This record gives sequence, C-alpha cells and structure tokens, in this order.
Amino acid sequence: MDRMNNKRDTLDAYIDSAAVTLGIPSTPPGSPPYAPISDVTFTLAALVGEKELPDDAESAPVFKA
Repeated sequence: MDRMNNKRDTLDAYIDSAAVTLGIPSTPPGSPPYAPISDVTFTLAALVGEKELPDDAESAPVFKA
C-alpha cells in the first residue's frame, strides 16, 4: 500500500509542476482532477514502450481532415 501512495505522491507532484510550467490553474492538494487520466496514460505508455519494433517498421500514415 505504501508503494501505491508513493506512486500517487509522485504523480501529484508531476501534475502540480506541469500545471505551473504550463500556466494552468492547479487544484488544492489531494484533489487533482488530472491524476486518474495521467495514471492511465503513463501506464499505457509503459506498455507501448515495452514493445520492440523491427528495424524496418514503417510509421503510421498521417490523416488530415
């Protein structure tokens, strides 16, 4: 359980720092609305980062509206 609290504290600190850097309003400690979204984003990014791509992999096409 302590490990999960440490992860949450680190994520909250990152969100607070990013908010200051980007000049967006921050919320009171303990209630950052961005934490659940950021947690999922970082978890998915870690899964993608674990995947090895072959050297001849092509990038995805770019779609423009």
